[in-house]
Amino acid sequence: MKFLRNILDKQKPHFEKGGKFEKFHAMFDSMETLFFVPNEVTTKGAHIRDAIDMKRTMIVVVISLVPALLFGMWNIGYQHFLSLGEAPEFWTMFLYGFLKMLPLLVVSYGVGLGLEILFAQIRGHEVNEGFFVSAMLIPLIVPPDVPLWQLALAVAFAVVFGKEVFGGTGMNIVNPALLARAFLFFAYPSDMSGDKVWIAEKLDTFSGATPLGDALVGNFENMPSAYDMFMGFIPGSIGETSTLMILIGGLLLLVTGIANWRVMFTVFAGGIVMGLLFNLWGANDYMNIPAWHHLIMGGFAFGAVFMATDPVTATQTSKGMYYYGFLIGMIAVLIRVFNPAYPEGMMLAILLMNVFAPLIDHYIIEANIKKRLKRLKVASSN
Repeated sequence: MKFLRNILDKQKPHFEKGGKFEKFHAMFDSMETLFFVPNEVTTKGAHIRDAIDMKRTMIVVVISLVPALLFGMWNIGYQHFLSLGEAPEFWTMFLYGFLKMLPLLVVSYGVGLGLEILFAQIRGHEVNEGFFVSAMLIPLIVPPDVPLWQLALAVAFAVVFGKEVFGGTGMNIVNPALLARAFLFFAYPSDMSGDKVWIAEKLDTFSGATPLGDALVGNFENMPSAYDMFMGFIPGSIGETSTLMILIGGLLLLVTGIANWRVMFTVFAGGIVMGLLFNLWGANDYMNIPAWHHLIMGGFAFGAVFMATDPVTATQTSKGMYYYGFLIGMIAVLIRVFNPAYPEGMMLAILLMNVFAPLIDHYIIEANIKKRLKRLKVASSN
């Protein structure tokens, strides 16, 4: 790394003010901060000084996604060879999945970071590391055979209309990765839903239905076991199948303090409560699914751990986080059961609550102010 540091130090003056490549400072800065922590420190003013910054925060989130990423690669190969009636060794399945996943990652990072650098160059500011997480999330929430040109369009849409029009990293009102997923679903529904899209190059005679797809058509007897759904041996979006791997990543986020436990736990609580209410109602077979099964089906766990906990688009008040997370869990299960055209409700639930998060915070703060004013009046009257 010292060799690389020396090269960057020699080239840096050319990209600073007065240098012949000063117009490309944002591009150089993004490459430098990719490998090294910036050497600039705060010298005056009221600033928090600690060991954490955006780069470290984003890296921790990326690391927490690795278990789901690696399992997703293996599961792509497992589902493919299962559909062919073959059972090759572990590394053959993993290599097949790796080769399927690699182009998705390259397109996501290439298009997304390219646009981020372009906007930073136009605005004359530094490139933020926020998209490093979004670029990893987007390939994990799409089918393995999604056309690359569609993925590129979705990433571009998410970056431009999900982030940059609002001012860039930290200013967006909805989760960019989920916005990319929503773009793909509504623009190209045939490539994002149905039995054929979840298994890469499968036999036409092999059912590729996800557990949610089976539940939607009332095919409950052929649904995978709870063990298979929890472990992830099922068709689905690349990173969303294994609840176990997702929880391992979630544990890392909680231990490091990157994610807020209030949001994460209340999303699961909301899903359980809504599922129990449907169990009590029992108007159809879908409502009679054990409430906890909703937590290990589809993208519920992935959304609760990695999407709902986004600190930018979630509520900022502690009390507001309880309402925010609980409503996401309830609405996700509600959409699943009552919307036959869209069995997976997690994406829509989070995007909806992203929009309402500022309103929740507003009423929480207003209630706090009224309570303090009332307490002040009582104290002054005494």
